[in-house]
Amino acid sequence: MTKTAIIIPARYGSSRLEGKPLLVVCGKPVIQWVYEKAQASKLADMIIVATDDQRIYDCVKGFGGNVEMTSVDHKCGSDRIMEVVSRHPEISFICNLQGDEPLIKPESIDAVIDNVKNDDKADISTLIRVLKDEEEINNPNLVKCVTDRHGFALYFSRSKIPFERNANVAEFYGHLGIYGYKRKALESMTTLEQTPLEKAESLEQLRALENGMRIKTSIVDFVPVGIDTKEDLEKFRQIVEAKLQ
Repeated sequence: MTKTAIIIPARYGSSRLEGKPLLVVCGKPVIQWVYEKAQASKLADMIIVATDDQRIYDCVKGFGGNVEMTSVDHKCGSDRIMEVVSRHPEISFICNLQGDEPLIKPESIDAVIDNVKNDDKADISTLIRVLKDEEEINNPNLVKCVTDRHGFALYFSRSKIPFERNANVAEFYGHLGIYGYKRKALESMTTLEQTPLEKAESLEQLRALENGMRIKTSIVDFVPVGIDTKEDLEKFRQIVEAKLQ
């Protein structure tokens, strides 16, 4: 039996905002806001939070969510997700949804799932958005992406790509950190060694491209509010309070 799973990796430790999955905004912890967005997906069969922290485990159980404990030794979210997937032979397609993206749209989650389930050429899928602001385009913390005419990623970089030899010709796209995987692709990503471009840019998805995997993208029209700092948390709080008024 083939199933599609949204897996949400969630760690307590964070250099900039410790314990952020458990921080409460308008009566709910951040991890619950994310989980409820996953529940609104139309294409997922199961949702699992993957954590190495008992406090997060207890929190998710407390609001009725599915959660599994994982090793404390994982270096990245994809390794944590693979541990969970290895326990579930029925899972064939995986959506890696970050636990600090509480404003992700359910239809965007489904776009990621749809691409990896229904495009035979896609090993991995992800989202991009059009960039217009020059500060964003030049910001090395915002990853850029260039694609071919069929929406497959050609390259990801922290640099401004493409280089503008001729002005006003190219569009610029920013990358959103959500991924869909075919099971085999996730298994490969977590067993292959780091590649030179991955090390140079510190971007894990380049390991896939350097090993010949194909990453299908979909363009979305929202600006994500990821929670990495106290300022991000306050921005999210203001957005939620404005919607509740």
